[in-house]
Parts: sequence; C-alpha cells; structure tokens
Amino acid sequence: MKTKTLYFFILLFAISTGCAKIYYSSDAKTIAKNHQIIAIAPPSVSIAASKKIDGQALIEQQKTESINFQKEMYSWMLKRKMQGKIMVEIQDVETTNAKLKKAGYFDGTPLSPIEICELLKVDGIMTSNYSLSKPMSEGAAVALGLLVGVWGSTNEATCSISIHDFNTKKMIWNFDHKLSGGTFSTPAQIVDALMRQASRNMPYITQ
Repeated sequence: MKTKTLYFFILLFAISTGCAKIYYSSDAKTIAKNHQIIAIAPPSVSIAASKKIDGQALIEQQKTESINFQKEMYSWMLKRKMQGKIMVEIQDVETTNAKLKKAGYFDGTPLSPIEICELLKVDGIMTSNYSLSKPMSEGAAVALGLLVGVWGSTNEATCSISIHDFNTKKMIWNFDHKLSGGTFSTPAQIVDALMRQASRNMPYITQ
C-alpha cells in the first residue's frame, strides 16, 4: 500500500522533459562575463482558450501568470547567485516592472529587447515565452486516476528563454523546451524544471 501511495505522488508531481533546442553564440560567455547587471522581463504567456473562461478573464489570467513566472525566474536566478553560481547582478522585478509600467509597456506599448535594456539601464535582458495548455481538467485527471489508475497530464508548457546583449544589440543565447507537468503543476515547478535544463548551457552559470 505504501508503495502504491508513493508511486501515486511521484506521478502526481512529476514533470517530464523532452529534447531542448539551444542557440549559443560563439562569444556568449565572453559577453556575459562583461555584464554587470541584467533584468528579467515579464514573460509573454498564452493559455489555451477554455469554454469555462471568457476572453477577458483569460487575458487577465495570462497577465497574472506572466508576473508569477517572472517572479519565479527571478527567485531561481537569485538563489543560484546566493550559491555563488551566478556572478552578475539581477535587477529586482519590482524595479523592472515599475520602469516598464511608466513606459507604457503593460498597456501595449511594444519594446524590443534592446529598447528594454536601454530603458532599464541594464547590460542584458532575459526574455521568455510560455505557451500553456491543459489537455485534461484537474478534476477529470483525478477522477480518471482513481477509477482506472491512469494519470493524465493537465499542463503542457512550451517555453522559450532568450538573452540579449545591449552593447552588441544581438541575442547571445536561446533555449526552447517543451514540458509536460503533473496534475498540480505550478509556475514554480515549471520554472524549476525549465531552468534546471537551461542552466546547463546558460552563459551566466558557472559550472
């Protein structure tokens, strides 16, 4: 019985990962070493439409998740900095978002990564995209698991993270990945799974 219970929770919280696509410029490490401070922009988040959620509510949910993902990415990076694995300074998200809000970014004013760097007065910017879907509702997944012992994924996330350098005005690193999350996947779990994979090649991470 204990074995079955343990197996249940492993399935419940497990996050499976597929093959990642990585772009790494030849001078990425050199450029990254010259960065004094970077910022993490609010990710672009898209969530698959649902009959239970109207259009406006979905837009608000996407905005909320954008900030959630940004904060989780910042926390992940900050933790590694405290561990001595990242040397560059990371601008706190409150400062980042206050400056972006003042520039009209959250009201739809488009800004390129380099324009964001200039606005925030940082050497580099980390941008990201999260495309989320729910193949099964959480309730349906739990019911199916209890009835037949098969647990379905309620969350799939296609993620992309890029780093742009202000001085060279170019992208120096990009990481694309697809994750399948367990029944109660959260932004924290998705970011942790994604960043663990991405950190193997991220130019800011010291091995």
